[in-house]
Amino acid sequence: MNGPAPLALKVNGAMHLVSASADTPLLYLLRNDLALNGPKFGCGLGECGACTVLLDGMPTRACVTTARVALGHEITTLEGLGTRTTLHPVQQAFIEEQAAQCGYCLSGMIMTTKALLERDPHPGMETIRRELSRNLCRCGTHVEIMRAVQRAAELLAMQKQTRDDDDDGDEGARA
Repeated sequence: MNGPAPLALKVNGAMHLVSASADTPLLYLLRNDLALNGPKFGCGLGECGACTVLLDGMPTRACVTTARVALGHEITTLEGLGTRTTLHPVQQAFIEEQAAQCGYCLSGMIMTTKALLERDPHPGMETIRRELSRNLCRCGTHVEIMRAVQRAAELLAMQKQTRDDDDDGDEGARA
């Protein structure tokens, strides 16, 4: 194992310099060094999904991903999706559908959902089930979570339509 060294990580669009061993789990750097508490420590084995972040847009278990693996990649945590005043549509949908009781799994569910909807804007129930199957929810809010993913897809489609309509209006004004 190597000793601490300066490591530059791009997290939520900003560069951060941390001092750590390259073998340090990304989760520890995010929570302890950068004070980002969206990703949770659940199992430490990459099995439960509570620590899920996006690495270049792909769902990644931060508890089993080392700093070395994350170097040079864009890391997105729950904190990088929306703001306190403007939620990301996936966050909004999970709230609207009351898709949490304790909320411990929620960050991982939201990050996995965001990645899914980037790849497949209109997933069917079987696709949603398959994609979220590695994110464990011990509270049993699976029905609400499934509805939240469907609602998020609707909200993102409406957001895209609004942007497209705005773009069409801008082009007409320039003509």
